[in-house]
Amino acid sequence: MISIVEVQETNKMIREMNLDVRTITMGISLMDCAHTDMRTFNQNVYDKITRSAEKLVKTGEELERQFGVPIVNKRISVTPIAIAAGSVHTDTYVPVAEALDRAAKEVGVNFIGGFSALVQKGCTKGDRILIESIPEALAVTERVCSSVNVGSSRSGINMDAVKLMGDIIIQTAERTKDRDSIGCAKLVVFCNAVEDNPFMAGAFHGVGERECVINVGVSGPGVIKRALEEVRGQDFETLCETIKRTAFKVTRVGQLVAQEASKRMGVPFGIIDLSLAPTPLIGDSIAEIFQVMGLEEAGAPGTTAALAILNDNVKKGGVMASSYVGGLSGAFIPVSEDHGMIQAVQRGALTLEKLEAMTCVCSVGLDMIAIPGSTSKETLSGIIADEAAIGMVNNKTTAVRLIPVIGKDVGEMVEFGGLLGYAPVMAVNSFDCSGFVNRGGRIPAPIHSFKN
Repeated sequence: MISIVEVQETNKMIREMNLDVRTITMGISLMDCAHTDMRTFNQNVYDKITRSAEKLVKTGEELERQFGVPIVNKRISVTPIAIAAGSVHTDTYVPVAEALDRAAKEVGVNFIGGFSALVQKGCTKGDRILIESIPEALAVTERVCSSVNVGSSRSGINMDAVKLMGDIIIQTAERTKDRDSIGCAKLVVFCNAVEDNPFMAGAFHGVGERECVINVGVSGPGVIKRALEEVRGQDFETLCETIKRTAFKVTRVGQLVAQEASKRMGVPFGIIDLSLAPTPLIGDSIAEIFQVMGLEEAGAPGTTAALAILNDNVKKGGVMASSYVGGLSGAFIPVSEDHGMIQAVQRGALTLEKLEAMTCVCSVGLDMIAIPGSTSKETLSGIIADEAAIGMVNNKTTAVRLIPVIGKDVGEMVEFGGLLGYAPVMAVNSFDCSGFVNRGGRIPAPIHSFKN
């Protein structure tokens, strides 16, 4: 049992260090919505979501007032639409995306994830329809998020899907070029996607999940930073212990919120995701944590080691605070959502290649990075393949959320707004990789995948 005293001990974290519950995400299964008729399926989906999530936003607001803990986002994730809509007679899933968007607006959530396909080993007809629907779906909806899983440590990398996704990202950028290609900010390409991730844009409700669950994502870069300021210059053992203790306290806040939300809505508690997800606010930055750890800027020599320390000890502290830590749990490094990362890019300390190296030890991958709109689809596919290979070989989740901003070039700034922040357009290696990407087929799984 968690006492209110434990939460009251965090008041200073909330007031001064930007501690918040980043999201309460309700996962909803759409498996029982299946139908061959598009209108009937969409109505089933709309009804299921609005019925299940009717009290989600209200409950979140009540918990904010009761505990004094900001709950920034209330979100929904659903069964991957390529699976749920597999029996619908259609050649496009755009109407499904519009139904999801209407449902999200009706219940008041800011995002709904699950316009997704899992194609790590190959594509079904439904997978292909969904992927080809992504550009239009993200252009005509406001709150729908999309993800495609193209690889795993058990099955290898589907290079046909990787090649296709390079083209889909470019199409999505073109379809939303009047808004700085913001559609791409709602599209993630994964390797080893997890089924219980509460964070957008990659959230979906996995087929191994319950009918309906509550997953909570907690974030506290500012809390970690403040704690580390008190042990500045001390040895690595002290550094690691401080991160673990702080992560424990942060996770306990999320545990209380999750349990209360579950109880009030009569929905089972799923997981706590303790991910240090930054915001554009000063004092809420992963890059600032690196500076407190002793680096001049994010990207300086030692950055990958610092991120490895941070990621590992956040997970260790979180696991001690909750029996159900899941999702991605660790440190995110989205460029546009972290003012310290933006500063490092502008100063020349942080490059795309250094960010790729950092993804070997962080929670996800190349996240919210603006690149020139002239970037070729083959180059995008090559970057996706590189990230998928890191995830596959290291048995971890990696992802790519790149935004080729049509009409913008290196050094120009792009404003996305809200939590999505702003970003300088970063340089991309321009050497050709089309001969590699166009081979097609599947990259086999690594030898360590044979564990049975």
